[in-house]
Amino acid sequence: MLALLHTSPAHIPVFDALRDEDHQGLELRHFVDEELLVRARREGPEAVAGAVRDVLDAAVAEGARAVLCTCSTIGGVAETAGARVGVPVLRTDRPMAAAAVAAGPHVVVAATLESTLGPTVALVEEEGRRFGHPAGLPEVRTLLVEGAWARFEAGDTEGCARLVAAAVDAVTGTDAIVLAQGSMAPAQHLTTTTIPVLSSPRG
Repeated sequence: MLALLHTSPAHIPVFDALRDEDHQGLELRHFVDEELLVRARREGPEAVAGAVRDVLDAAVAEGARAVLCTCSTIGGVAETAGARVGVPVLRTDRPMAAAAVAAGPHVVVAATLESTLGPTVALVEEEGRRFGHPAGLPEVRTLLVEGAWARFEAGDTEGCARLVAAAVDAVTGTDAIVLAQGSMAPAQHLTTTTIPVLSSPRG
């Protein structure tokens, strides 16, 4: 059984669909705690470390063989807490970050929530070191798409995607653009830029 830690119930059908496409028969158990993101935005990701660990412990107690964290803001906290729960704890955005630094030393991280920028930049920089970029690289710039999160929260996912795509298409001078949150993934298919645009959970 694979457990998934979400901070929005909107991600449940997305991952159920991915399971049905690629891993039919895999049992998924969804753990949704919207308050984790609310508090992480207010107090910083480390403030929810204990609560995240409690969710991981609950998932393992219910039989999880691995846990996947789908929230970029708390992904790093979940990975760190995972070292103590006895099963692999993964974050959906790590493969995306690895692909970004492989594209070149200049990366733009786009987000609709300011709280996501810091953790995702740190992840890209970590993957850059793993990739072998020299010290100080990759060079990471950030882009906060104003107003997009409010549309997502209001259920206007199409409007959110259009705002993100427009902002991304205005970016120049980089080797890759990372859509930091899974909720931004629909925008990837609306962009017209020739710069590689990467998203998670499926690059």
